[in-house]
Amino acid sequence: MISFFRRFFASKVGLPLVLAFLALIAVAFAAGDLSSTNFTGISGGDKLAVVGSRDIPLSDLPSAANAELRGARQQNPTLTMPEFVAQGGLDAVIEQLIGRYTVGEYGRTHGLRAGDNLVNSEILKIPAFQGATGEFDQKTYEAALQNAGISAQTFRRDLEDGLIEQQLLRSAIVAPQLPEKIARQYAALVLEKRKGAIALIPSAAFAPAGNPSEAQLAAWYKDNRTQFIRPERRTLRFAVFGGDSLKVNATPTAAEIAARYKRDAAQYAASEKRAITTFVVPTQDAAKSLAARISAGAPIEAVAREAGFTASKLEPQDREALAGSTSFAFAQNAFKAAKGAVIEPAQGTLGWYVARLDSIESTPARSLAQATPEITEALTAEKRAAAIADRVAEIESEIDGGTALADVAKANGLTVETTPPLLANGQAFGQPDLQIVPQLAQVLQTAFQMEESEPQLAPVEGGQQFVIFEVAKVEEAAAPALAQVRDEAIAGWKRAQGAILAKQAADRIVAKVRGGTSLEAAMAAENKPGFDREVIDISRRELLAQQRGRIAPPLVLLFSMAEGTTKPLEGPRNLGWYIVDLEDISTLPLDKEPELIVQTRQQLGASLTGEYRQQAVAAMRKELGVTRNEAGIATVRKQLAGDAAQ
Repeated sequence: MISFFRRFFASKVGLPLVLAFLALIAVAFAAGDLSSTNFTGISGGDKLAVVGSRDIPLSDLPSAANAELRGARQQNPTLTMPEFVAQGGLDAVIEQLIGRYTVGEYGRTHGLRAGDNLVNSEILKIPAFQGATGEFDQKTYEAALQNAGISAQTFRRDLEDGLIEQQLLRSAIVAPQLPEKIARQYAALVLEKRKGAIALIPSAAFAPAGNPSEAQLAAWYKDNRTQFIRPERRTLRFAVFGGDSLKVNATPTAAEIAARYKRDAAQYAASEKRAITTFVVPTQDAAKSLAARISAGAPIEAVAREAGFTASKLEPQDREALAGSTSFAFAQNAFKAAKGAVIEPAQGTLGWYVARLDSIESTPARSLAQATPEITEALTAEKRAAAIADRVAEIESEIDGGTALADVAKANGLTVETTPPLLANGQAFGQPDLQIVPQLAQVLQTAFQMEESEPQLAPVEGGQQFVIFEVAKVEEAAAPALAQVRDEAIAGWKRAQGAILAKQAADRIVAKVRGGTSLEAAMAAENKPGFDREVIDISRRELLAQQRGRIAPPLVLLFSMAEGTTKPLEGPRNLGWYIVDLEDISTLPLDKEPELIVQTRQQLGASLTGEYRQQAVAAMRKELGVTRNEAGIATVRKQLAGDAAQ
C-alpha cells in the first residue's frame, strides 16, 4: 500500500478504527487466511451502573481498567492509561463489568446460587494460590490478590458470578454449528474484490509558515496534551551475584569424609559385574537340552536360531541388577559360573534361561585414602550449594526485614548499579539502543509492579545467579511541560491549522467527484503540492495476506462502502484527510471454491460461542434493565486519561 498507510500506523489514533473494522468483517477475513494509574476520587455518585436492583460500585472501574491495562501491556509494554482510554479500552471494561454483573444478577433472580463452599473449592483449585507444597496457601492467595489490585470480596463476588454464568450458559453455547447458508455468505465476502482509489490531502500542504503566539501554543497544547504523553519510566538499583560471589566455607573435614566413606561403604567395596548372552525357552527339558549342545561347543547364537529363538547380549551387571532383569536363581547361577562357561539353566518369569557367561569385570575395593579425592569433591559441591542456599535465604530475610539494598550489598561485597529511566519494554527512555543487563530484563515485569525503595531478591539464569533490585524512582506516565516539547508542539499546532484547510479541500474534491469529475482531476484543480493518490484493485483475501491484520482505516472504509460512492476520512493526529473512491465491486463465483464453505464453517463456528453469549447477555440486560451513571463514568474517564486537572 502507499506510504501514507504506513505513516498512519506511526500514530496510535488509527488503532480504534482498525479494531472497529476487524470487529465487523474479521469473520470474513478469517476464512480467507484458510501503567498503572493512581485514582484519587470520584463524583457523580458511587455507582457505575444499576443492573436490576444490584449496584455496580464505581470504584470497580479504575481497578478493572488497571487490570486490563496490565494484560494489554503483555503485548505492548509501553502502553499508557491515557492511550488505553483513547483506544476504547475503558469502554470495553465498562461493558465487561456490566455484562458480568448482569449474568450474576439474572441467575440469582431466577434462583441460581453459588455458595461459599463452591467458591472455596474453586479457589483451592487455582494454581496461582498454591504454595511450595502444591496446596492452597493463604499468604500466597493474599499476595496474588494484592499484586492484582483486587480485594478478596471482589474476587469472590466475580468468581461467584462466573459460576452462575456456567450454570446459565454452558449448555447453551457449547459446540455451536454455523448454518451452511450463513457460511456461504461469509465465504462469498472473502472472494469479493474492490477497485477504486485512495488519496491523501495532507495537512502539511496547508500548514502556516509562521509560528503561533505563546498564547495560541499554550492553549493548543493544553487541549492536546494527550498526544505528548510519555510512558511510565522507572529507575532501578540492582546488584547481580552468583554463588562464586558469596564467601562460604565448603571444605569438608576429615571426620565428614570418613563418615561419608562409612555411609557409602558398599560403593567402595570390591564389586563384580558379569556380561552374558541368553535366550528364554518355555520348558526345563528344552533348556537343559539346548544348554548341553552349547556346552559341547555349538555357538549359542546358532543354537538359539535353530530352536526358533533369538539370543540377546546383556551388558555387564552386578548380581542385584541381573536378578532384577532375570530371576534371583538365574543370577545366583550366573555368578557361580566361570568365564566362557554355560550357565546352569534357571527359571524366570518368562521361562527358562539358557545362557553363556561372556565376561567378568572385577573392581577391587578402595581404601579411605583412595576414595578421599572423590568424596572431597562431592562433599565440597554439596556443602557449597547448601551454604549458598542458606546465605541467599539470609539475604532475602534481611531484605524482607527492611534492610536497605545498599547495606545488603555492602555486607556481601556486591556492586550496586543504577539504570537510566527504563520503559516497561526494557528500553532506556530516550536511548533505544542502550541494552540493560540480561539478568535485570528477567525481573523487569515485577519491577514495574513494585513500590519505591522496597527491594526484592529473585533467582535468574535458571537459578544460577541472583539479583537484588529495587525501584529508585517512578516517573508516572504524563505529558511533559510545554517547554520540553516546544518544537514538537509547534509542529503539531501547524498541522492542526493545516488540517482545517485540508478538510475544506477534501470536501471540495469529494463534491466534484460526486458530481462526475474524476478524482485525479479534482485533486489537480486544488493546485497544491504533496497530494498523494493510489489506485486500489484488491480482494479481501489478498488484503489480509498483505496487511497481516494491520489494515489501514482507508482500506477499512473502502471495504465498507457502497459501489460508486466517494467518502472522506480524517487522518490521525491532523495528518490530513483521506478521500476514498470506490468504483467497482466484483465477486468470484463461490462454486469454484467449494472447500471455502467448509473452511468458513469450521473457522467461524468457534466465534459463535462468543456471539451467543453476547446475545444472551443482551437479552438479560433488557429484562433486568441497566441504568448507567454517565456523570460518574465521565469523571473516572477524565482521571484515568490524565485530564482531571484541566
